Amino acid sequence: MEFRPKATARGRADVSAHRPRCKPTAPAAPAGPTAPTARTEDPRPDPRPGPRRRAGGRFARRLRRTLLAAHADPTSPTAPTAPTARTEAPRPGPRLDPRPGPRRRAGGRFVRRLRRTLLAALVTAAVVVPVSAAARPEIPAPAPAALAPPTAATLDAAYEANRANAAEAARMAADHGDRTRAAADRAMAAPSRRLLSFDGRGPGRAVEVFGDLAHADRVAVLVPGSDTTLETYDRFRAGALALRERLGPRGAVLAWLGYETPGTVSTTVLTTDRAEDAAPLLRAFLRQLRGVVGRSAHLTLLCHSYGTVVCGRAAPGSDASDIVFIGSPGTGASSAAALRTSARVWAARGSADWITRVPHASVGLLGTTVGFGADPVSPSFGARVFRAGSHGHSDYFEPGSVSLANLARIVLGDTSEVTRA
Repeated sequence: MEFRPKATARGRADVSAHRPRCKPTAPAAPAGPTAPTARTEDPRPDPRPGPRRRAGGRFARRLRRTLLAAHADPTSPTAPTAPTARTEAPRPGPRLDPRPGPRRRAGGRFVRRLRRTLLAALVTAAVVVPVSAAARPEIPAPAPAALAPPTAATLDAAYEANRANAAEAARMAADHGDRTRAAADRAMAAPSRRLLSFDGRGPGRAVEVFGDLAHADRVAVLVPGSDTTLETYDRFRAGALALRERLGPRGAVLAWLGYETPGTVSTTVLTTDRAEDAAPLLRAFLRQLRGVVGRSAHLTLLCHSYGTVVCGRAAPGSDASDIVFIGSPGTGASSAAALRTSARVWAARGSADWITRVPHASVGLLGTTVGFGADPVSPSFGARVFRAGSHGHSDYFEPGSVSLANLARIVLGDTSEVTRA
């Protein structure tokens, strides 16, 4: 504090009146090493420009470095080059090449990593945040009828036994209070139904015959996709009926609900697990079917949606002359040759099918395979691609549609009339 002393009569400055009054302080500690003090940060933002203030902060910098690392490929002939005079000095690390070229192709490393990341995120979200309903209580039902493998001579007896089993399942479901399942089972037990097999337990399984199987020389086996159960069976059955109408007296159609299909909103629909379980069942069924129709009959597998994954797994060693993939998310194989089958391989997809937005990739995750690999309608896959019109994912068997007409031609062996895509 600065002050000016007053002058006295003697002309000298009187400083006593201006001496500050304070308490005595303790003597200073002797000099020596002191403990380090905490460094305080200046709360004001740093106004100086620099690389630490760019790219939107630490998160943006890390995100940018991650994307750059995923995109860069030092072995590529189009790796980033030295900057020209018009570019600013590069920071350490690779740079994105803005020029169009092979680095922008969908098959590049960046796109593959992005697809794997999205698939992993989708599975994680499905596990951490379940969106499906709680498991429904088990519905009581009798065990399937114990029957010998069918032959042409025993078909009628098999139909009758399986109808009786469905009627018993309907009574048990009604007593349990599940009127929806009881109605579905009761419909299966109608006298006009030809059930080659029936199992009312769990989601339910059934194989229904349309046409004269004992005398048909052209036989189609339909393999359904996700969310096909006894309760939703009618939509699957409608497609089989529509195809049977197109085939005429030569053909027979079998609706094969011989496996537990995955739910559309579930983690199982993203993996091959259900298909791995279903494939040996489908191969065994085709072998038994040969005992009914004989060796001369022409067998065609018509596989829809997740059913194409089942057929892809069942293809090696299967007794089919043609395998058709429609609305496929992928078969689990990289190409038609990788299916290891002597059957002709066909594929189609409607222009309005939402399956076009599903990434055709696969990756091992948590001990299973997520995704189903190559697109069967892509030229590189090697299938015979035919037209399916502008219908959606569930409309391939729509009466009067281009896809149904082509499916019937394949089953009947009129392959020269199939309209190719």
